[in-house]
Amino acid sequence: MPFESVTLSESDLKECFLPKTVPDTPSAPSAVGPYSIATEAGGLVFLSGQVALIPETGGRSADDVVEQTHQVMKNIGGVLGDLGLGYDDIVKTTVFLADMADYPAVNEVYGSYFKGSVPARSAIQAGALPGGFLVEVEVVAAR
Repeated sequence: MPFESVTLSESDLKECFLPKTVPDTPSAPSAVGPYSIATEAGGLVFLSGQVALIPETGGRSADDVVEQTHQVMKNIGGVLGDLGLGYDDIVKTTVFLADMADYPAVNEVYGSYFKGSVPARSAIQAGALPGGFLVEVEVVAAR
């Protein structure tokens, strides 16, 4: 079967080959290491794993997986909002759990943040998360 020739416009090419940018994310908790909260390239936005840090204080939410999951999802929503996006723009998440026994509780909270179609997702038990957090979620969103 022969391949068809495709002609791309200049705007199509720019969309495909945009350089990586690091957008400003004032609603996010400060990074606690050498990483960016978000990077963007080719119409996709990549959020580093979010944990239950409270952006306004830099403190952490309670050591309860339900509260931590709510804080993580609020942090994700804040960062997406900074970039003109929302939960419906998320195409893939990875959920890291310190204990897979927390999966049902995390799943219930996580699901409550999506009103339309839900993104693709992986969930793994990490064994231990930085700072002793119980849950961390990283996100890929599309413009």
